[in-house]
Order: sequence, then structure tokens, then C-alpha cells
Amino acid sequence: MLSLLGITIGIFTIISVFSAVDTLRYKLQSSVDKLGSNTLFVQKWPWIFGGDFQWWKFVNRPQPTMRDYNALRDRLEHVDGISFEATAANRTLKYRSGSVEGVNVMAVSPDFNKTWTLDFQEGRYFTESEGRSASPVIIIGAEVANGLFDGESAIGKQIKVLGRRMTVVGVFKKEGDDMLGMSQDNNAVIPLVYAKGLFDIENEQYQPQITVRGKESVGLEEVESELYGTMRSIRKIRPGAEDDFSLNKTTMLSNQLDIMFKMVNIAGWVIGGFSILVGGFGIANIMFVSVKERTNIIGIQKSLGAKNYFILLQFMFEAIALCLMGGLLGLLLVFMVTQAFTHLADFEIILDINNVIMGISISVIIGAISGFWPAFSASRLDPVEAIRS
Repeated sequence: MLSLLGITIGIFTIISVFSAVDTLRYKLQSSVDKLGSNTLFVQKWPWIFGGDFQWWKFVNRPQPTMRDYNALRDRLEHVDGISFEATAANRTLKYRSGSVEGVNVMAVSPDFNKTWTLDFQEGRYFTESEGRSASPVIIIGAEVANGLFDGESAIGKQIKVLGRRMTVVGVFKKEGDDMLGMSQDNNAVIPLVYAKGLFDIENEQYQPQITVRGKESVGLEEVESELYGTMRSIRKIRPGAEDDFSLNKTTMLSNQLDIMFKMVNIAGWVIGGFSILVGGFGIANIMFVSVKERTNIIGIQKSLGAKNYFILLQFMFEAIALCLMGGLLGLLLVFMVTQAFTHLADFEIILDINNVIMGISISVIIGAISGFWPAFSASRLDPVEAIRS
């Protein structure tokens, strides 16, 4: 068991790191899939800053405005939807004597359902007339609905939002935690035209942005190129002059996280590799002891006609079997940790079959390498000398 411990810890470390990375990558991809692969955000600040980031140039940039939104809606051709969004963060929603705090109230234009993938557990999205006539209607997230109505139907009930009474027409389906913060569980959505009477939707504190979803039949590069040229035209930016807006996309975050994941993978290989190296020496040591203890048996086998390869394979098989036992113990520990996180911490960690195969493969390779020299030395023993030992 002590000899297997190094292999067990090494496999546990490597597969744990790979499983964690796979889980984070899967959750990130799920967030990206909510938007679709052709979604772009027109914002004041970029999501990713370079090494020579000159923040003072970005401070003076104008926020996206309704004028920008209306001009883009009239000019862009390769898009399925364009929406203007502004968010009043950390607000309190009330219903009778109950309330829910920390809700993000989003003011959105009618095309919001075309730029975001929305699923409803109850009710519907705004109608065209509700969106354009400033109707006091609201859609709330699953967590908000549960906090206000405790499992009762929310549709048709009036809640107090930003000092006004609004009628609930829809409840978003529960999505759970989201890596990119795009979950609608703790959000409330109201029509943009109605929101103009509640707060200044173009003010920087409400984080105005324009979301553009390109057509599925058109590549992201083409949509981005059209949007970029149109925005420069709307803002009347001269050729060669710097942009006064940022075009952000989820692939920017994906690329940065991929770089981070690669570094984490390397760290996992290094830490686990040292443990496996120690474990490999432990297995080799045990095999040398095993050869020493069974030298006379090897001599008897060879005197009865056993070939060198037969003796070699005996000890190779034993070394590989030992490493496999250590690897399987490591995988069992990983599985137990994933189950503990899933059921106790309510955070699902994915143990992919490819990682299981990798763990088993590493164990077999280490077993073959560690056991070869002891097995080779056993196969080369002189039968007469071996029997005398």
C-alpha cells in the first residue's frame, strides 16, 4: 500500500486538475451557448485590457446611446436582433409584506428576446404594444419569484419596483449559477420605454450597452466587421482616428480562460508528475525485492524450460497490476471528491471518460517503465546460480 501511495496521489492530482478544468470549460461554454456564437456587445470599456492599457483614453469615451441603437437598427443587415439594455443594480422588489433585495432591474428594448435565449417557466415575453406603449409590465427571474411568492403563481400579480406598481407577465426558467454572470435567476426585466420615466437609461451608472446578434448563416467576423464600420460611421470617426467604443464578444473571455486552463494543466502535470515519479521508484524498488525473494523459484522455472520472455512478462505484469491498483485508487478518490462537491456543495464536477482512460493509461505506462529493469534482470538470471540462492 505504501508503494502504491505515490501512484495514487499522482493520478488523483492530475485527474482532479483535468476534471476541474473540464468542468470550468463546460460551464463557460454553456454560458457562451446561451448567447449564441454570433453575439457582440457595444460598450464603453473593453473586457480584456492589453499590457500597455491607457485607461485615461477610455474614461472619456461616450456611453452607448439610444441614437446609436436606433441608427444601428436601421443600418445593419446581417443581424437577427439588436437590443438596448440598461441595468439598475441591487434594487428591492416588494409584494405585500414580502420583499427581495439585490435584484438587477434591466430596462430592455423590444428585441431583447432576439439577442438573448430566454426560457420561461411561467408566462410570456412582452408584446410589441406593451414594449412600445410604456406598459407597466415586468418579467422576473426564478429566484425573485420564489422569494416574493413562495411557489405560488406570479402571473398577474402586482409588485412594487423602483417605487412603481408593475404587473408580472412572465417568470424566467431557473438557470443556476453562471460563470459569465448571464443568469436571469436574480434579474427583473422591464420595457425600455417605461424605464425612461424611472431612471436615466443612458447614464453610466446604469451600464448601458447595445447587444447585437448576427444571423446564424453569417460568420462572426463578417457581423463584427459590419458593426465596426457602422459604429465608426455613426460616431463620425475619421479614418486613422482611434475608436471611442468597444466591441466585446464571449470568445475574448474564452481565449483568456483557455490560456489560464493550459497553465493550470501544466501545474497539474508537474505536481502529479513528481508524485508519480516517486511512486514509480517505489514500484521499481518493490519489484527488485520481489525478484530477490523469488530468485530460486525463477531458477526452478528456467530449469524446467521457461524462456526469458516468460520470466520477463511475469514481473512486468505484476508491476503493471500494482500501478493499475494505485491508479484505480486515485480515480476512486477523484470520483468521491466529485460526488461530495455535487451533493454537498451543489457544484457539479465532471469526471469525463477521457480522463478516466488517461488515468488508467498513465498507470499502465508507469508500471511498464518501473517494472522493466527488475523484470529484465530476473529474465537474465543463470538458472543454476538462481536455484542455489
